[in-house]
Amino acid sequence: MNIEKIKEKAENLGFVCRENEPMKGHTTFRIGGPAELFIECNDLNKIDLLLKCVRDEGCPLFILGKGSNLLVSDEGIKGVVIYICDDTLMVDGERIVAAAGCKLSSLCIAARESCLSGLEFAFGIPGTVGGAVYMNAGAYGGEVKQIITSCTSITRDGEIKVRSSKELELGYRTSCFKKNGEIILSATFELKSDEKCEIGARMDDFLGRRKDKQPLEYPSAGSTFKRPEGYFAGALIEQSGLKGYSVGGAEVSVKHAGFVINKDNATCQDVLGLIKHIQSTVKTNFNVDLETEVIFVE
Repeated sequence: MNIEKIKEKAENLGFVCRENEPMKGHTTFRIGGPAELFIECNDLNKIDLLLKCVRDEGCPLFILGKGSNLLVSDEGIKGVVIYICDDTLMVDGERIVAAAGCKLSSLCIAARESCLSGLEFAFGIPGTVGGAVYMNAGAYGGEVKQIITSCTSITRDGEIKVRSSKELELGYRTSCFKKNGEIILSATFELKSDEKCEIGARMDDFLGRRKDKQPLEYPSAGSTFKRPEGYFAGALIEQSGLKGYSVGGAEVSVKHAGFVINKDNATCQDVLGLIKHIQSTVKTNFNVDLETEVIFVE
């Protein structure tokens, strides 16, 4: 594995590269040690060449968006992190084609400005199009599955794939990409025409609800746990008396028990310790297994 060779080739392709880049600056949790080599990919048309560089050197690879659902190890990430920051999008009638690095907020605003409805639920979710498809992001009764028509991805070997929505295997916080390891390049969304003011009002309503109920004033990775069947994770945690419980700098939010927040310079180990305690307590009290929605990366 030759990091310097990958860096040289990536820079020749026009990409910005940084060695030992602190990942806490690239996750909403504000936690994480250094990435051995961090590459900003702002042109997905060249990603096949970039992947070949990494593949030729047999180097571990991690794909990053806005890091809104990640908990990165204090030791950081070995190998190469490719940060997808190509944020292009195109409106075509009632369809929007967006690159994987496009922020959900930008996509939602573009839809509103084009008088297109269907993305209101995503307004305020701090992620990218790629991450939203990967996780089938959803809120307030809406989810990506309802509006996506197709998705383009690339395998680690450089083969381009185009899938219809039915082939994406979208379910509760999952997609085919969790299993096949492909890198999402872009997605096409089918929306419906509506009055701009009506779309804006729904966006404002959902954003207001988020601000009222979620601890947006602290770094976090959003909802820490998936919703267990027949229950709500936050309610089980609150009923277990864990609101405000902390391990090191990590705390169960007093505003919403479903969120573990970085209250005071928390480490990854603080968060993992708190998650383990929450899972153990809820299991003891309710015999319910809480599965994390947050993805741990090392």
